[in-house]
Amino acid sequence: MNLRFIVSLAWSYGFRVIFRGPSYIISSMSAPLTLLFIVSILSHGTLINYALVGGFLGLIASVALSSSGDAAFMRLQLRFQDLYVASKVSPSDYMIGLTLSYVIFSLPGIILYAILGAIFHIFTLGAVLALIGIMCFLVVGTSSISFIVSSSIKHVRNVWGIAGIMSVIMTVLPPTFYPYEYIPKWALYALSATPVTPAAVLAQWAFGLSPPMINELYIFVIETIIYFSMARYLTRWREN
Repeated sequence: MNLRFIVSLAWSYGFRVIFRGPSYIISSMSAPLTLLFIVSILSHGTLINYALVGGFLGLIASVALSSSGDAAFMRLQLRFQDLYVASKVSPSDYMIGLTLSYVIFSLPGIILYAILGAIFHIFTLGAVLALIGIMCFLVVGTSSISFIVSSSIKHVRNVWGIAGIMSVIMTVLPPTFYPYEYIPKWALYALSATPVTPAAVLAQWAFGLSPPMINELYIFVIETIIYFSMARYLTRWREN
């Protein structure tokens, strides 16, 4: 593992983007905050805790999924990956570096949600630790999906629409901002194909909002490993 490269890539594509393009930060937070507002209004505040917890997951997942467009642009237009093919940088180093940059890019939104969560007193030590672990697995899973999609795109003009649709479907349809008991189990298991669903179920359990569903823990871990493995071996590192 090339830690120097990983940190450098995460710094340049994470922290520097925050300061170079603050409008992108606002854009990334707009959808979760809008859904938080809508859920709180329609439920008369009864589901605001669900929306706050789901906001952490929706934010970090949407950033990772929508970044498939950036990954495809860097591969196809900038030929960014070609710089590292003959170097000691491996595809795993490249994936980990970009994944870490997504986490860094999400930090302003995470801080905002942390402030809102503190205001509404939703945090306990155990819940916070569980949420951190869930978000770590979630960003790996969603970033892996992003890499799989971006590597299969042959022209960059096609990826932006796909990234936007994928981000909405995988973060809004799952029970991210509402109790998972609202949907039948067959639909829940169908939606579990996206890592956001088991992440939401586990987060609601950790915060004491919904009863436990241990099967989702196994699904979450297994599919994260599968998605990362697929991304590692399917990502196009060298153009033919």
